Amino acid sequence: MTTIGVIGAGAWGTALAQNFASHGHDVKLWARDPALADDINLTRQNRIYLRDINLHPQVKAQSDLANTCAADIILLAVPAQHLRGVLTKAASHIHHSIPVIVCSKGIELETGKLMSDVAGDLLPASMIGVLSGPNFAHEVAKGLPAAATLASVYNTKILPVRDTLSNQRFRIYTTNDVVGTEVGGAVKNVIAIICGIVAGRNLGENARAAAVTRGLHEIARLAEAMGGRRETLMGLSGIGDLILTCSSMQSRNFSLGYALGQGKSLQSILDERRGVTEGIPTAAAVVRIATRFKTEMPLVSAVHACLNGTLGVEDALRQLMERPAKDELGR
Repeated sequence: MTTIGVIGAGAWGTALAQNFASHGHDVKLWARDPALADDINLTRQNRIYLRDINLHPQVKAQSDLANTCAADIILLAVPAQHLRGVLTKAASHIHHSIPVIVCSKGIELETGKLMSDVAGDLLPASMIGVLSGPNFAHEVAKGLPAAATLASVYNTKILPVRDTLSNQRFRIYTTNDVVGTEVGGAVKNVIAIICGIVAGRNLGENARAAAVTRGLHEIARLAEAMGGRRETLMGLSGIGDLILTCSSMQSRNFSLGYALGQGKSLQSILDERRGVTEGIPTAAAVVRIATRFKTEMPLVSAVHACLNGTLGVEDALRQLMERPAKDELGR
């Protein structure tokens, strides 16, 4: 039996813990709040972040980082902007021989670094991978079929991790394009916000399809500029994740955009929800990165302007539609 340490007891971390425990693994689920860990063990549910899922007996919640890191594989599932802080505390407990898989999607706002780079800063001797794809936590926790991409520069050395985590309900593919995988997983959250705005404004399916398509073009352009491969964005961590996140109210980013489109203020939306909406800090980070790489990203820039109050929703949409005509494949 493999022991898996999952750092982060939000919806996604809990869903992964449930999936892997249900397929024969011993899972330690780390929660920052000891009260949450105790409640999970007592009720066998994560009543805050993943309601109505009865957790497998092999999911053991705890708030002891050192114990959680005593595992065969470690999964990092904390919000992107908190990864560095949590990993700073955990790093001394992680042996360099233990594979570390980043399951957080985002870009560090302060540094502009991808999550794998953040992990590499703190665990320079560890084999690091990134797990990303079109997955809603509730569906993975329920055992519904899903697939994901495991990206790592370690190529064949990461294959035992893939084989351990793959099961009949969670199929994992591999790639060595870490940059393309991470950019796809992070920036799609920003595109989901504008798709939500389109839906909230009742602008129609044509407009949403256009936003998804042009959003994919922006994501691929940035990934390529950063050293990733454009074709990676044709896979699960690119177009797969984009389609899922841009078309469902289960997506926190889409639902936030929907509320913005209906005229609600950002602060009022955030006041009504728990947890993190990753597209907000990611939009700001991507605008900075795009400037550094001289990459044009009008959709991302429009979302960022709406979020920081520079533009209202109507003005942002108008500016997008009034942009000069250009060749569709122009880079």
